[in-house]
Amino acid sequence: MDAYIVIGNPNTRKASLVRSLTGCFNRSVRDIQPLAGRTPLRLYARVGSLQDTRATPEDFIAEAGRARCNAVLCCLAPSANPDHAERYPDAAAYLAAFKAAGWRIKAIAVLGQNGGGVRSPNLMPFPQAPVAPINHTARAVRAHFGWE
Repeated sequence: MDAYIVIGNPNTRKASLVRSLTGCFNRSVRDIQPLAGRTPLRLYARVGSLQDTRATPEDFIAEAGRARCNAVLCCLAPSANPDHAERYPDAAAYLAAFKAAGWRIKAIAVLGQNGGGVRSPNLMPFPQAPVAPINHTARAVRAHFGWE
């Protein structure tokens, strides 16, 4: 499973970005065209950070598996859910669980200033995302993800 991740604090427009990139309202399967005319990705997209929507790493891995896709797009908060930190940990713990499940982290977009200490060669910060027009941010993230 290829994973495309959006990390950001509240009010960094994570949900708006996912909706702009995919056209899905809450969660849905979409075909996404990668650059260079490769075979379209069958993408499972989920709006809202997994911690805020109360999906554990294991829950989301199982949910994505049921969608029978070859890629996922999801949002993570940089920090753990303050009320249930053990169940809904920080972004780094979700990424570790995804990797342990055999997922390939293809690209990470960090909206705003807080990436939660996540380090990756395929991470790109978008510090102006909370104030820039969403179509500008979506265009830049789409390029970073390698999508048309």
